[in-house]
Amino acid sequence: MSAAKISPRGYGLILLILLLLTALTVAVSFLNIHRDWHLGAGLFIAVVKASLVVLFFMHVIHSSVATRAVIVVTLFWLVGVLLTLTFADYTSRETIPFSPGH
Repeated sequence: MSAAKISPRGYGLILLILLLLTALTVAVSFLNIHRDWHLGAGLFIAVVKASLVVLFFMHVIHSSVATRAVIVVTLFWLVGVLLTLTFADYTSRETIPFSPGH
C-alpha cells in the first residue's frame, strides 16, 4: 500500500490557513458582539483549525479505515457521552428541590 504524501507546498498552504484562522480568532475577540456569538465563533474556528491539524499534520486524510474508525468512536465518546452527560447534569441542577438538613 503506497501512502500518498502531502507536498511541502501543501503543508505551507495549511500553515497559512491556520495562521489566518488564528488572526480571525483574535479579530473576532475584539468585535463588540454578544458573548454567545463570541463563544460560537471561537468554537467554530477552533473546530476548523483542529480538523485541519488532525487531517493533514497527523495524516488522517490518507490513513486506513481502522484509524478513521478509532477517530469516529473517540469523537462519539467525547461529544455523545462525556459532554452530553456533563451538560445534562449542569442544566438539571436547578430542577431538584432543595432539602434543608440533607
